Amino acid sequence: VQLQASGGGLVQAGDSLRLACTASSASNDNHATAWFRQSLGKERELVAAISRTGASTYYADSVKGRFTISRDNAKNTVALQMNSLEPEDTAIYYCAARARTWMSYSPRSDAYAYWGQGTLVTVSS
Repeated sequence: VQLQASGGGLVQAGDSLRLACTASSASNDNHATAWFRQSLGKERELVAAISRTGASTYYADSVKGRFTISRDNAKNTVALQMNSLEPEDTAIYYCAARARTWMSYSPRSDAYAYWGQGTLVTVSS
């Protein structure tokens, strides 16, 4: 499974961005997927995650009410809608997917078998 992350950019505080993670899989299977982010000098952190079916989601406290994760299984795409962006949201955002045997997401980065290349989000004040 190859993941392609896109949608990052430079925005001002209060603006919105929509990230997309598209999976290329010969079997067209769906995977529990998460968005992590890593900013300079900090550890990678889980931002949001969604189960294989989309029935269950998770958000870090720092993004609750501002970010929304969703999936379109027909298009093998998981999106992260980011509203009311803050300078603290500046980071490289990575999408990651678990092996298909897992229905749900995990808070641990080592639980994800597949990673995208990352997309940079910069929020200016």
